[in-house]
Amino acid sequence: MFKKFNILLGILVAADIFIWGQILFKNNSGDLGLYFLDVGQGDSQLILADGIKIMIDGGPVNGKALENLAKLLPSSDRYIDLLVLTHPQLDHYGGFIDVLKNYNVGSFIASGRKGESDAYLSLVEIIKDKKIPYIALIEGRVIRYKDLSLEVLSPSLKNLSSSELNDTSLVILLKDGDLKVLYTGDIGANVEKELAGKYDLSAQVLKVGHHGSRFSSSKEFLGELQPKIAIIEVGKNTYGHPTSAALGRLADVGAQVFRTDVNGLLGLVFKDGILKTYTY
Repeated sequence: MFKKFNILLGILVAADIFIWGQILFKNNSGDLGLYFLDVGQGDSQLILADGIKIMIDGGPVNGKALENLAKLLPSSDRYIDLLVLTHPQLDHYGGFIDVLKNYNVGSFIASGRKGESDAYLSLVEIIKDKKIPYIALIEGRVIRYKDLSLEVLSPSLKNLSSSELNDTSLVILLKDGDLKVLYTGDIGANVEKELAGKYDLSAQVLKVGHHGSRFSSSKEFLGELQPKIAIIEVGKNTYGHPTSAALGRLADVGAQVFRTDVNGLLGLVFKDGILKTYTY
């Protein structure tokens, strides 16, 4: 099952086809688990869907990504199907370096926007050394697995070349039955406005953009989204994250807010149409 999946992607990369419209998984068994890892001041999420494992962002270089994975995965399970990097900032990719050294990975997905730091170059070298297929996705691409889909809403080609690196973030809308979850990376209000004009953004769960920055989670965006649950991934920082402005706007739409600096590792498990929330 997994072998066929990896061979397919390897052929695509060998043919220099880096922008791929759909990634099709095969079956397995299990529920949908959405986990928001406690990695300090950074982002990292894990999706467990019927045996498939997708990790979005890896948090900073502090070892916490591995600590969280150890709580969620058996020690004998050293395979992750997809690593997804929203954008090349250290608090989003730093932890991937440890993950790649300790887990086998099926494929690496990003927007194609390159980073310039030594740490980013180290990440790329590990991906190359381990011969992991690299796939670049932009708006309009979809990852599908049974009833689960992950649709890339952003970046557009225009935003991909933005001088503001946060606005190059992959924005991903997860759908499973009636459940919708929006992963926003670090996008700001200008990209939020673009998305609200393009898509039906209603979603029950929001991964809050940019750690609760005042420049994200705009009133108009949240009004369109109407999230029931909002998760802020944040740690000790000097930026004032999450800001009172962002928290106030989330309160105005009635969202129940969870914070990794307060609640720790957070899990949402979706089964039989019921979404349950767990902290660890």
